[in-house]
Amino acid sequence: MSDSPTVLDETTLLDRVTAPEGEGREILDAATREVIGRAPVQSEDELDAAVARAKAAQPGWDALGHEKRSQLLVAAADAIDAHAEALARILSREQGKPLNGPNARFEVGACSAWLRANAATVLDPQVLVDDENLHAELVYKAAGVVGAISPWNWPMMISIWQIGPSLRMGNTVVIKPSSNTPLSVLALVAVMNEVLPADVLISIAGPGAIGGRLAAHPDVAKVMFTGSTEVGRQIIESSAGNLARLTLELGGNDAGIVLPGTDVTQIAQDLFWGAFINTGQTCAALKRLYVHDSVYDDVVAALAEIAEQTPMGPGLDEANVLGPVQNKSQFDIIAHLVEDAKARGGRVVTGGEAAPELGELFYRPTIVADVTDGIALVDEEQFGPVLPVIRYTDVDDAFARANAADVGLGASVWSSDPAEAASYATRMQSGTVWVNSHGGLHPMVPFGGVKGSGYGLEFGVEGLKAAAVPQVVSTPGRKG
Repeated sequence: MSDSPTVLDETTLLDRVTAPEGEGREILDAATREVIGRAPVQSEDELDAAVARAKAAQPGWDALGHEKRSQLLVAAADAIDAHAEALARILSREQGKPLNGPNARFEVGACSAWLRANAATVLDPQVLVDDENLHAELVYKAAGVVGAISPWNWPMMISIWQIGPSLRMGNTVVIKPSSNTPLSVLALVAVMNEVLPADVLISIAGPGAIGGRLAAHPDVAKVMFTGSTEVGRQIIESSAGNLARLTLELGGNDAGIVLPGTDVTQIAQDLFWGAFINTGQTCAALKRLYVHDSVYDDVVAALAEIAEQTPMGPGLDEANVLGPVQNKSQFDIIAHLVEDAKARGGRVVTGGEAAPELGELFYRPTIVADVTDGIALVDEEQFGPVLPVIRYTDVDDAFARANAADVGLGASVWSSDPAEAASYATRMQSGTVWVNSHGGLHPMVPFGGVKGSGYGLEFGVEGLKAAAVPQVVSTPGRKG
């Protein structure tokens, strides 16, 4: 641990986390497909050793107390800020998101902001009973070792959502990044470890089997996972043997409903970015949009115009705000869903094809109109730069169709009258409902899903509680 961490440039930071020559696995630039580094491929034995180190370090970390741990989280946030540009460039190259817009620089900034919020959040004991017979309090204590498994779409920010509250509550963390974006998380951890005590935060890179082993490890007390519903179910099965506590933020197929008579000019930009933030590769992005017949054509036209005017290209180009799809398997899913929609009568208003002149994994921002429930593009999570727009005439029917999905992460209601939209919000079956926006998160506002989108809450006081174990302390009351 160092009080004055050295500020590393992008090349030096990559060199620090890249496997030695001839070892590891090549990681490609998402836009150019050039090799940017080699990720370590660690074994289950190395994972076991990492968990053992984290377990040994945990009592000392817990004993520091909330105030000292919070000070160190702020120091880690300062270190991230000092390395912000290098981290953003690594993230942009590996994940594909552009530097500007709500993308790479934004994500790195969110990492330090969330750490500071974790450090500043107050979690006092909750007095349950206080009378002449009994004084009972609910307190929250460290769970032990937290196994964190992060995704490839927001690899740094979501890692911090797992790391920050876990460390604040006195746990140590072993984090396994996605095999698609390991270098971003390894670099983030390396920067934080310039100021954190040894073995409080350990990264382990490897294939999916390492994540399964981490979830099943007998010395892991808590597992935090963000990813697909399918893999989430596997995490549940893996963790059954050790009864680890779980926070699961899983897939979403977020619906938005535009109410009758809405002024399209007021909402078009926010609608677009609700769907296309991170080039559509966001669990809580707007993925299917139900629009009343009275404004349907205007909404479709406005979204298509914005899509055509929004710069797309390699992330290191300062002009771009949309980037490539991060990996080939996801690109193929997107292309298949659009082709299937075309075959079933969908009207591609703009986009609907790859953009090979930009690079191998670029897909043009796409608006598909004249589709309905029952086709794959509407019923399945596309996770890319494509938005299906569905016409409706009856508001009750629109809500029924929106709620028919077996997932429920986020949803939104749109209207020129925010009070009217808010009156409909609780009809949505989702963990979060936004009014006249979609996908915005705040470090003090709890976030989590229902149905197949997982369970458990993150952020704010509830997020701290989720990273700990509750304990009731009962003592005699005033009479005693």
